[in-house]
Amino acid sequence: MEGADDLSLQALTLARSLGEARPVRIEGPYAPSAWAAALVGAAGADDIVGPGSDRGNEVLAHVAAQLDLPFAANVTDVAGEEVTRIRWGGTLLEEARIHAERRLLTAAPFAFEATAGPVQAQALVPNLGDAATVVEHLAPETGGGISLSAAKVVVSGGRGVGSAEGFAILEELAGLLDAAVGCSRVVTSAGWRPHADQVGQTGTKVSPDLYIACGISGATQHIAGCKGAKKLLAINDDPEATIFGHADYAVIGNLHEVVPAITAELRKARGA
Repeated sequence: MEGADDLSLQALTLARSLGEARPVRIEGPYAPSAWAAALVGAAGADDIVGPGSDRGNEVLAHVAAQLDLPFAANVTDVAGEEVTRIRWGGTLLEEARIHAERRLLTAAPFAFEATAGPVQAQALVPNLGDAATVVEHLAPETGGGISLSAAKVVVSGGRGVGSAEGFAILEELAGLLDAAVGCSRVVTSAGWRPHADQVGQTGTKVSPDLYIACGISGATQHIAGCKGAKKLLAINDDPEATIFGHADYAVIGNLHEVVPAITAELRKARGA
């Protein structure tokens, strides 16, 4: 476990479904190879389960290399040697069999309920030695706003927004909702928004209570980034847009008319 974050608690739920679980946490600077060695030493001959985060998958990959064992990432179900796991950013569920004496797994995000209550985890301090470590993490510029990964509401725009200036109406709506503003890959490719705002398989994966997709067609890589949202509201003037197949609520119309109308109603309801 990387810590008592939600993804780690989901991994603990998976681990407990396999048998008696012994939670551990790793202390010190991030050094994947050294962290893996510490896990191998602490686990003995037991299975090892981690969170399906970037770090969790990287560390378990190092564990697999050190033990020369197969590794199943982003698992959604386990039955003995049989595992089901997410592939291709969530567009494919693969059923596979692990041929090994030990199982090395990471839990797919949102596939398991987070373990409730306090968790007592054994602290591991890796022997860093000459291991490469991450000495500094440069966070993207957020302008003091709400980060995509932590936002409870995300207002996101795609090609249909039309220009960098077109995001002004999304920014206004986001301000009323205490939301973060995101975008699709085509928007960052056009230079309308920075890459830090991109939601998708090659951007940030989000899990807000509400995701508002404005002028987004619904490409596979974008859906992979927002599928963790509890509710998805799609606004698009194309009734055949793929995004509607994933939406809980759909508005077929011009976003440049619909979004200001929503903003106006919110201001009216709040007496602003």
